[in-house]
Amino acid sequence: MQAYLQFATELARESGALIMEYFGRHGQVEAKADATPVTVADRGAEALMRRRIAARFPQHQVLGEEEGLSGPQGARHRWVLDPIDGTKSFIHGVPLFGTLIALLEEDTPVLGAIHLPALGDLLLGARGEPTTLNGEPVRISDTPTLEQATVLYTSSSELFRQGYGRTLQVLGERVRLVRNWGDCYGHFLVATGRADIMFDPVMNLWDIAALKPCVEGAGGRLTDRAGQGERLGDSALSSNGHLHEAFLRLLAETA
Repeated sequence: MQAYLQFATELARESGALIMEYFGRHGQVEAKADATPVTVADRGAEALMRRRIAARFPQHQVLGEEEGLSGPQGARHRWVLDPIDGTKSFIHGVPLFGTLIALLEEDTPVLGAIHLPALGDLLLGARGEPTTLNGEPVRISDTPTLEQATVLYTSSSELFRQGYGRTLQVLGERVRLVRNWGDCYGHFLVATGRADIMFDPVMNLWDIAALKPCVEGAGGRLTDRAGQGERLGDSALSSNGHLHEAFLRLLAETA
């Protein structure tokens, strides 16, 4: 696992350097079929990582947000890449975007990296290893109740579209603090003990695969919105573990 962690670190640093060449500039932005934006930096960073993986692990598959699936059919290992998670933040010069790198073994995430290149932070999680931030171990918070919790989510409009408008209202009345710090940055804050809960109602595999090893290796818990954690779903709820069941009940009662 250490060799994979070192390789993921190299991927993160190299792709991050490329991404930062474009950050803060008004580069070319296109709209994908689902109307989400994609930039030259997205495509360039994913292409770079694909080349590195193909050269080092030609027997592995690669799944990326921008270019889809490649590699040998039936491969036991698959790298899952999101070159810029938080493209809208990137486009507008907000530094709270990240590169997500995951390694799946038989469809189970065994390694995850969350790299925030504009902040200089690299969070690494792997099976059997403690999660580290820039080489130092990190732990989730010990907040015991929802009333004391800091709860994060990606988008108010997305919560309303997904039927969680009432949930947002109840959270505002019940918990200590509700903040809209979205994308991978919110899950990064949970894994590093700076927030207690992060909820994303809509996710793809490349959005979520890297998060699970990072959150769980720090002592936290990550499931979908139904509480299912064995396989990756279409949503993500990360928490310090203590508050997970209480938040799932709140979702069920208010959605």
